[in-house]
Amino acid sequence: MASLRKGLSRTRQSFFGRIAQALGATEINDDTWDDVEELLIQADVGVPTTMQLIGQMQGRVRREGITRSDQLIEALKDELRGLLKAPTPLNLSGRVLSVVLVAGVNGSGKTTSIGKMAYRMKLNNRRVMIAAGDTFRAAAIDQLKLWGERADVPVIAGMPNSDPAAVVYDAVSAAHARKMEVLIVDTAGRLHSNFNLMAELVKVRDVLRKVVPDAPHETLLVLDGTTGQNALTQAKKFQEAIDITGVVVTKLDSTAKGGMLFAIQQELDLPIHYIGIGESIYDLVFFNPATFVDSLFENGNEE
Repeated sequence: MASLRKGLSRTRQSFFGRIAQALGATEINDDTWDDVEELLIQADVGVPTTMQLIGQMQGRVRREGITRSDQLIEALKDELRGLLKAPTPLNLSGRVLSVVLVAGVNGSGKTTSIGKMAYRMKLNNRRVMIAAGDTFRAAAIDQLKLWGERADVPVIAGMPNSDPAAVVYDAVSAAHARKMEVLIVDTAGRLHSNFNLMAELVKVRDVLRKVVPDAPHETLLVLDGTTGQNALTQAKKFQEAIDITGVVVTKLDSTAKGGMLFAIQQELDLPIHYIGIGESIYDLVFFNPATFVDSLFENGNEE
């Protein structure tokens, strides 16, 4: 996919491009493995995952008698693919109304991701509504309304600083009245270390469970791809509070450290459903592990 290759060009041209160069050396020795280890860690693959990869690669070299650089690079790609699981489809069928709760810190790209998700769902002929549950920032409400207009989906919002749980309750009532199929709920995005924020998220979740059976049916966490390993710390805090079911990773077009997706998958064991590779409404794409790994190494036109 050309758009994905373009979106990952910074990562490919920096760390993963240099890994391919290191593995393309005429002789594979201890220095080669040291270089690859350092580059994987710098690319935010994470220390535990990096050490696992290096051990697996060294084992394959011995077992398979790999000597050519192209074989070695293909072996690395194969091992990287093995670290990633293809996500199952979102749990949005089989009921009158499905609810997707979306969490993430301010600046992670949460609001824009909600707009893009709503657009994708509408393209798939789903009737979608958005609830502006981040009432603590007037700008968040205005931004979500704008994205609702772009995606051509209704947005239910309250006044700034109103009770988020009340807004969500009203949105559920509106979704039922208008026979919507999916309700996407935005939530406040202050720092993950803020106890009151986490308590508010739990309150919103509990209100949903009272008015919609088994809701939320998906709880997605939006992580900023430029924050690297810090995103893992955020994810663990949110996961403790509201049982995250999947991840959206944004801004991969703005970072050279796309390796964090491997760490997310390995250390959190959470599926990655979407990745953001640009600012347009089309630039939130389904996560495909094989295509992602290939795009980290492929050469070609970056335009």
